[in-house]
Amino acid sequence: MKTKGLKIIVIVIPLLFLVILKCDNHETETIAVIATAYNSLPGQTHPEHSEIAAWGDKLEPGMKGIAVSRDLLEMGLDYKTKVKIEGLPGKYLVLDKMNKRWTKKIDIYMGEDEELAKEWGRQQVNITWKKGD
Repeated sequence: MKTKGLKIIVIVIPLLFLVILKCDNHETETIAVIATAYNSLPGQTHPEHSEIAAWGDKLEPGMKGIAVSRDLLEMGLDYKTKVKIEGLPGKYLVLDKMNKRWTKKIDIYMGEDEELAKEWGRQQVNITWKKGD
């Protein structure tokens, strides 16, 4: 009877260890990008549904969302990936895609506050994310 219990422990403990490693084995990626800002206004997005992002999310003022250039999607910045932007508090979610003409670029969603977006301007920043996050 004790042998059976020992066999279970010998099998279960390594399996638990592998599960823990797999769950915590997210590779961190950091890259320099150009960051601009955008608003959910017809002149800056789709004229008919300016508050709807590429994957169908409804953008609302106060949300921490970004649009990313398509090359960054290929690097692992997938839909709803959490991203830390140098110089800004908190994490932002990838909620939108940019036009194919852009590379190594993000657009930070700033609600309807055009002045805040203009104040941000165009900056080079480092962004960091965990692959598979």
